[in-house]
Amino acid sequence: MPDTVDLVVARPEGLYCPPGDFYIDPWRPAARAVITHTHSDHARIGHAHYLAHTDSAGTLRTRLGADIHLQTLAYGEAIEHHGVRLSLHPAGHVLGSAQVRLEHGGRVWVASGDYKTEADGTCTPFEPVPCDTFITESTFGLPIYRWPTQAVLFAEIDAWWRANAEAGRASVLFCYAFGKAQRILHGVDASIGPIVVHGAVEPLNAVYRAAGVALPRTLRATDADVDAALLKRALVLAPPSAQGTPWMKRFGNYADAFASGWMQLRGTRRRRGVDRGFVMSDHADWPGLQQAIAGTGAERVFVTHGSVQVMMRWLTENGLDAQGFKTEYGDEDDQETPAAAPAAEEEAK
Repeated sequence: MPDTVDLVVARPEGLYCPPGDFYIDPWRPAARAVITHTHSDHARIGHAHYLAHTDSAGTLRTRLGADIHLQTLAYGEAIEHHGVRLSLHPAGHVLGSAQVRLEHGGRVWVASGDYKTEADGTCTPFEPVPCDTFITESTFGLPIYRWPTQAVLFAEIDAWWRANAEAGRASVLFCYAFGKAQRILHGVDASIGPIVVHGAVEPLNAVYRAAGVALPRTLRATDADVDAALLKRALVLAPPSAQGTPWMKRFGNYADAFASGWMQLRGTRRRRGVDRGFVMSDHADWPGLQQAIAGTGAERVFVTHGSVQVMMRWLTENGLDAQGFKTEYGDEDDQETPAAAPAAEEEAK
């Protein structure tokens, strides 16, 4: 195959590597799928063979089935397939998240998957990988998105929880069950009170603990030692889908909040119908995206999802060859607040 052929192209099934004959995070069934991480928009059921980072094995099998045909690699470990040298490198998004480095015919491409650049203690931090061509996400690719530091974020969450506990109210924090929930557990001050988690969260906590991530003790709402008095002091972590369901009635007069990058926007908290919003995302913010792209040294950049046109314009203005891939990637934050993206575009104007 001539070296003029791009190492990654868009096909109806997903992002395809022609010389290697495999896909990266395909959204339709494929014979060989390299998975950057196990959020549902990137890791889908139905592929014949999966390749992912070792730390993704637990969540992949939990979500897609114990019997999937799965091969794993450690970070930096390389294999060769049809002449393409492939290795995985830390993306800092969630446990096991990886950038995919492809080398063939003297060219190096890197597909980022989803990533963030600030270390959070629950997964291996992002590392820039030098390459000629970089494929980046752009979920929060607008200048208005700038995240608070870990220290500031958790000081805010702890203060909210502490005040509610002193007032005798449960603190219900809605967050994505995989990644964000474990990041909150790792970062909060567990001495404030007990922590109760939804049934969708606890199996993923077990995967993180098995990988060596330190998480405090968590309870299920149905545990025998969980009573009304305990719940009045508790931090409760639940997925957004639990909001407004009968499961919530047990918490009585509770305070609620939502953790999402979209909370950066005015009006998002009101649309979610919660008392408080915490600006928290497992994706890079605008400065983080710029930092990550610059760190690769790439002269050519493809943008996959998010604020694609805005990011492409910024890249072009900075002298890079910028193009877009049309993909079917959504995002856990997109699913949480589907109306937020148009609002963000308006606020950026």
